[in-house]
Amino acid sequence: MLPCSIPAVQAGPQALYCLDIMSEPLATQLRLRRASRLLEVSFSDGSRFELPFEYLRVHSPSAEVKGHGPGQEVLVLGKETVGIVAVEPVGQYAVKLVFDDGHDTGLFTWKYLHELGREQPEKWARYLERRAQAQRSAPSAAPKR
Repeated sequence: MLPCSIPAVQAGPQALYCLDIMSEPLATQLRLRRASRLLEVSFSDGSRFELPFEYLRVHSPSAEVKGHGPGQEVLVLGKETVGIVAVEPVGQYAVKLVFDDGHDTGLFTWKYLHELGREQPEKWARYLERRAQAQRSAPSAAPKR
Protein backbone atom coordinates (compact mmCIF):
# COMPACT_ATOMS: atom_id res chain seq x y z
CA MET A 1 0.00 0.00 0.00
CA LEU A 2 1.25 3.42 -0.91
CA PRO A 3 0.01 6.83 0.20
CA CYS A 4 -2.58 8.11 -2.24
CA SER A 5 -1.44 10.89 -4.53
CA ILE A 6 -4.80 12.64 -4.23
CA PRO A 7 -4.18 15.68 -1.94
CA ALA A 8 -7.65 15.61 -0.39
CA VAL A 9 -7.16 12.01 0.69
CA GLN A 10 -3.80 12.75 2.34
CA ALA A 11 -5.13 15.61 4.47
CA GLY A 12 -4.90 15.15 8.23
CA PRO A 13 -2.69 13.09 10.51
CA GLN A 14 -4.50 9.86 9.67
CA ALA A 15 -3.90 9.85 5.95
CA LEU A 16 -5.82 7.20 4.08
CA TYR A 17 -3.96 4.75 1.93
CA CYS A 18 -4.91 3.25 -1.39
CA LEU A 19 -3.71 0.18 -3.21
CA ASP A 20 -1.19 0.86 -5.93
CA ILE A 21 -2.70 -1.37 -8.61
CA MET A 22 0.14 -0.57 -10.97
CA SER A 23 2.47 -2.60 -8.72
CA GLU A 24 0.58 -5.75 -9.68
CA PRO A 25 2.10 -7.51 -12.71
CA LEU A 26 -0.11 -7.32 -15.78
CA ALA A 27 -0.40 -10.16 -18.25
CA THR A 28 1.27 -9.19 -21.49
CA GLN A 29 0.73 -12.42 -23.42
CA LEU A 30 -1.38 -15.56 -23.12
CA ARG A 31 -0.77 -18.65 -25.24
CA LEU A 32 -3.11 -21.60 -25.20
CA ARG A 33 -1.04 -24.69 -26.02
CA ARG A 34 -3.68 -27.38 -26.49
CA ALA A 35 -1.34 -30.23 -27.50
CA SER A 36 0.69 -29.95 -24.30
CA ARG A 37 -2.38 -28.78 -22.30
CA LEU A 38 -0.66 -25.66 -20.99
CA LEU A 39 -1.60 -22.01 -20.67
CA GLU A 40 1.54 -19.93 -21.05
CA VAL A 41 1.27 -16.53 -19.38
CA SER A 42 3.85 -13.74 -19.63
CA PHE A 43 3.76 -10.74 -17.29
CA SER A 44 4.95 -7.14 -17.29
CA ASP A 45 7.51 -7.95 -14.56
CA GLY A 46 9.27 -10.34 -16.97
CA SER A 47 7.96 -13.53 -15.36
CA ARG A 48 6.52 -16.30 -17.52
CA PHE A 49 4.63 -19.35 -16.34
CA GLU A 50 3.41 -22.53 -18.02
CA LEU A 51 0.26 -23.55 -16.18
CA PRO A 52 -1.19 -27.01 -16.86
CA PHE A 53 -4.90 -27.10 -17.64
CA GLU A 54 -5.53 -29.57 -14.80
CA TYR A 55 -3.76 -27.24 -12.35
CA LEU A 56 -5.91 -24.30 -13.50
CA ARG A 57 -9.11 -26.36 -13.30
CA VAL A 58 -8.53 -27.65 -9.77
CA HIS A 59 -7.49 -24.15 -8.59
CA SER A 60 -10.35 -22.33 -10.29
CA PRO A 61 -11.33 -19.14 -8.45
CA SER A 62 -15.00 -20.09 -8.77
CA ALA A 63 -17.29 -20.52 -5.78
CA GLU A 64 -17.79 -24.12 -6.96
CA VAL A 65 -14.11 -24.82 -6.15
CA LYS A 66 -13.21 -22.14 -3.58
CA GLY A 67 -16.50 -22.24 -1.71
CA HIS A 68 -18.03 -19.13 -0.19
CA GLY A 69 -15.56 -18.74 2.65
CA PRO A 70 -12.47 -20.13 4.36
CA GLY A 71 -12.58 -23.86 4.91
CA GLN A 72 -15.22 -24.44 2.22
CA GLU A 73 -12.80 -25.39 -0.56
CA VAL A 74 -13.80 -28.40 -2.65
CA LEU A 75 -11.26 -31.01 -3.74
CA VAL A 76 -11.76 -31.42 -7.49
CA LEU A 77 -10.78 -34.86 -8.81
CA GLY A 78 -10.61 -36.56 -12.20
CA LYS A 79 -9.39 -33.59 -14.23
CA GLU A 80 -6.14 -35.10 -15.52
CA THR A 81 -7.21 -34.80 -19.16
CA VAL A 82 -9.32 -31.64 -18.95
CA GLY A 83 -8.95 -29.20 -21.82
CA ILE A 84 -9.55 -25.50 -22.29
CA VAL A 85 -11.80 -24.67 -25.22
CA ALA A 86 -11.81 -20.87 -24.88
CA VAL A 87 -10.07 -17.98 -23.17
CA GLU A 88 -12.38 -14.98 -22.93
CA PRO A 89 -11.02 -11.56 -21.91
CA VAL A 90 -12.82 -9.75 -19.10
CA GLY A 91 -11.99 -6.06 -19.19
CA GLN A 92 -8.31 -5.27 -18.73
CA TYR A 93 -7.85 -7.34 -15.58
CA ALA A 94 -8.85 -10.98 -16.10
CA VAL A 95 -9.84 -13.87 -18.35
CA LYS A 96 -12.58 -16.45 -18.12
CA LEU A 97 -11.37 -19.94 -18.96
CA VAL A 98 -13.90 -22.29 -20.52
CA PHE A 99 -13.01 -25.91 -19.79
CA ASP A 100 -14.19 -28.85 -21.89
CA ASP A 101 -15.93 -30.39 -18.86
CA GLY A 102 -18.39 -27.47 -18.94
CA HIS A 103 -16.80 -25.48 -16.10
CA ASP A 104 -16.70 -21.79 -17.02
CA THR A 105 -17.23 -19.83 -13.82
CA GLY A 106 -14.64 -17.86 -11.90
CA LEU A 107 -12.46 -15.09 -13.25
CA PHE A 108 -8.73 -15.63 -13.44
CA THR A 109 -7.39 -12.16 -12.67
CA TRP A 110 -3.83 -11.25 -13.64
CA LYS A 111 -3.01 -11.17 -9.93
CA TYR A 112 -4.40 -14.68 -9.39
CA LEU A 113 -2.69 -16.12 -12.50
CA HIS A 114 0.61 -14.62 -11.30
CA GLU A 115 0.04 -16.16 -7.86
CA LEU A 116 -0.72 -19.55 -9.42
CA GLY A 117 2.51 -19.36 -11.40
CA ARG A 118 4.66 -18.07 -8.57
CA GLU A 119 3.32 -20.63 -6.07
CA GLN A 120 2.83 -23.53 -8.47
CA PRO A 121 5.25 -26.01 -6.82
CA GLU A 122 3.69 -25.57 -3.38
CA LYS A 123 0.08 -25.44 -4.55
CA TRP A 124 0.50 -28.46 -6.83
CA ALA A 125 2.24 -30.53 -4.12
CA ARG A 126 -0.57 -29.69 -1.67
CA TYR A 127 -3.20 -30.69 -4.24
CA LEU A 128 -1.45 -34.01 -4.97
CA GLU A 129 -1.22 -34.70 -1.23
CA ARG A 130 -4.94 -33.99 -0.73
CA ARG A 131 -5.83 -36.09 -3.79
CA ALA A 132 -3.79 -39.05 -2.55
CA GLN A 133 -5.36 -38.76 0.91
CA ALA A 134 -8.84 -38.74 -0.62
CA GLN A 135 -8.03 -41.82 -2.70
CA ARG A 136 -6.69 -43.69 0.36
CA SER A 137 -9.80 -42.92 2.38
CA ALA A 138 -12.25 -43.75 -0.41
CA PRO A 139 -13.97 -47.10 0.02
CA SER A 140 -12.49 -49.65 -2.34
CA ALA A 141 -14.75 -51.46 -4.73
CA ALA A 142 -16.07 -54.78 -3.47
CA PRO A 143 -14.57 -57.79 -5.23
CA LYS A 144 -16.79 -59.41 -7.85
CA ARG A 145 -18.10 -62.90 -7.09
